[in-house]
Amino acid sequence: MTRWPAALLAALVLAGCGTLQIEERNFIRPDRAGEPRPASTLEQTLPAAFTLREESIATADGASLRGVRLSRADSAATVLYFGGNAFHLDQHGAEVAVALASCPLELVMFDYRGYGRSSGAPDVATMKADALREFDLVNAGRPGGVVVHGQSLGSFIAAYVAQQRPVRALVLESTTTNALDWANANVPWYARPFVTVEVSAPLRGIDNVATLAGYDGASLILMGEGDRITPLPLARKMFEALPGRRKRLLALPGAGHNNVLEQPATVPVYCDFVRDSAAGPAPAMAPAAAGL
Repeated sequence: MTRWPAALLAALVLAGCGTLQIEERNFIRPDRAGEPRPASTLEQTLPAAFTLREESIATADGASLRGVRLSRADSAATVLYFGGNAFHLDQHGAEVAVALASCPLELVMFDYRGYGRSSGAPDVATMKADALREFDLVNAGRPGGVVVHGQSLGSFIAAYVAQQRPVRALVLESTTTNALDWANANVPWYARPFVTVEVSAPLRGIDNVATLAGYDGASLILMGEGDRITPLPLARKMFEALPGRRKRLLALPGAGHNNVLEQPATVPVYCDFVRDSAAGPAPAMAPAAAGL
């Protein structure tokens, strides 16, 4: 996710009042047409514990979703990872793999459509549909054994999958409650008397509290206490709203928005969570989404 440009807020304050309209483009930042793709660091820095295999999904509307499966012999579960709005598999996938290399898990990551290796034009609806396609592919290889993990923007995607599919467990990293809460939290205190925030219709449906109201599985929320983009109070509000009893919030001192997995205290908790969820009860079947 991204913070509002200071110049825009300053202009609204100087004008005396204003409405800040939040659109999908404020959350979704695909690659620009013709922009060269940076060289991959994934294969060169992949931890020795993993074996890499490429994955691809062709959608009915002509997009090609491309990702990787990082396998290991001792995996107890498969983690399907959804990154934030700047996530690119080739540039950031290795960081996730290195951080989680000591956990007994298989790791699957895709570029969103319009990002990196994947083609197509993203919006909220297509990203949700793509996430279900990816889950179905991964779950076919380990039925009932898939943990979904979403960071920042990806936390909304992971929550949607947990609503629609029988996930083994759910990890929300650098998360928030909904798009409106997030937008209001990013307006500086001095501008709040002068600014009214409105979100577009597609974003009004981006609400982790409502999406997970019926989720009763295991969940782990990971947050940095110094996160200024998705502030900790919103993560605590999200945690309190989760209805399940098998839930945990880990707030990490010194961590911000994008370095939560790098913290030494994160890895033991994450590994234990994966092991415990793999040994726990099988997930209940969720209703399948139609029209995919």
